[in-house]
Amino acid sequence: MKFITVVGARPNFVKIASFLQELEARSDTQSVLVHTGQHYDPTLSDLFFEQLSIRKPDVNLGVGSGSHAEQTARVMTGFDTVLRQHPADCVVVVGDVNSTMACAITAKKMRMKVAHIESGLRSGDMSMPEEINRLATDVISDYLFTTTAKASENLLREGIAPGRIFLVGNIMIDSLVRNKARAEQLRSFNQYGLKPGKYALVTLHRPSNVDDPVLLKNISRSLEKIHAECPVLFLAHPRTQIQLRQAGLTSSSYQLANPVGYLEMINLQMNAKFVITDSGGVQEETTVLGIPCLTFRDNTERPETTRLGTNILVGTNPARLVEECAKIIAGHIKTGQVPELWDGQTGRRIVQILCEKIKN
Repeated sequence: MKFITVVGARPNFVKIASFLQELEARSDTQSVLVHTGQHYDPTLSDLFFEQLSIRKPDVNLGVGSGSHAEQTARVMTGFDTVLRQHPADCVVVVGDVNSTMACAITAKKMRMKVAHIESGLRSGDMSMPEEINRLATDVISDYLFTTTAKASENLLREGIAPGRIFLVGNIMIDSLVRNKARAEQLRSFNQYGLKPGKYALVTLHRPSNVDDPVLLKNISRSLEKIHAECPVLFLAHPRTQIQLRQAGLTSSSYQLANPVGYLEMINLQMNAKFVITDSGGVQEETTVLGIPCLTFRDNTERPETTRLGTNILVGTNPARLVEECAKIIAGHIKTGQVPELWDGQTGRRIVQILCEKIKN
């Protein structure tokens, strides 16, 4: 059985690591790893491959940045060539980035089976590019692997046949479970002059938050207010840093720093007093780590992190963000539990199901 596995952006790397390890441990499978190059900064790509023990990709399309249309087109053109050179029994895509949708569509037009890992997540917000990618990928995929029962219900409601849906748990948590002990050995907070349990960690990157100069300025002012009560470390994506500079927000009281590697990021999360984010993956990781999380969004495709976990959806009002932070600083902390099947074995379950289906 021959599989082509696609990654394109940093969240994909975290999600695919355990799947690849389980797949390539079998003697009856062949594996081709394709990196589209959607994230091309070494901090966002090469370091993650190294820390997560992901082997060097067989193919790197090197598509780089651009508009959604330009990026998607380059991925589809490049991946079409790959599929002609490497016909496979199944193409495996993960997550909800442009590469996910582009490669799924290209594979289906080449009459290949497609498996989508992390299917069924829905925010209900069609202004999010990720939501469009999720919907387009799910409707054409042959095998849809979901993180929660809610995600499976979403697919059933949309008319996906039950036989195509498999509840397997959260594959992103596989990497957390496998690497938690290594991350615990680090003292990444020392690099920023911080003390464990005494700082707020911030990561914001979504266009809806960082592309509006007025909102970004209000967010920055809110972080300054929070910093007055609890030190703030803002790990800003390169694109976010550009937006901050253009908005004239280069000098502030809180710490602004570059993104870090996977292990360093987990270490900073597990030692934070609380986390402020708009990242789906961080919502999940903080829930498993038991760290309070404030999500600066009006919606989330991961409702289990608010229903069961430590996550609070605060909307996009900077004033409310300050209020919720004040509650945590005062000791009013939300506790949670880990959702079912977020146990570190999701990659193994997916490989077993896929191999059984392909054989039959």
